[in-house]
Amino acid sequence: MSKFDEKLALYEASAKELGLKIPSDLLKSVTKGLGPSIYLADASLVSGSDNEEKARIKNNFLIKKLGLKDSAELDAAIEEAVTKMGTSNRTKYRALVYALLVIKFKKESVYA
Repeated sequence: MSKFDEKLALYEASAKELGLKIPSDLLKSVTKGLGPSIYLADASLVSGSDNEEKARIKNNFLIKKLGLKDSAELDAAIEEAVTKMGTSNRTKYRALVYALLVIKFKKESVYA
């Protein structure tokens, strides 16, 4: 099993444990899109309490990658994704948060 497949299996198990319904093909595409960052401990996780982190997700992922317009709805969606992952959960995997945001904004076509 490759390192990528190990990470993907970890994310799928975490999603199942948290009760998140994320299609496997979408999760695989989002994970692949994150590139080498999935192998770095800090970069592979999202800090739900760090405002700078949330601003980076908003600007670099939602606006630049998904092509959404800046609005308060983006901030609310990030909060919603973090809450779905569990506010006390310290391992909020970036791939899962991003996949939840893709589903929320119906932007699966970006990863098709």
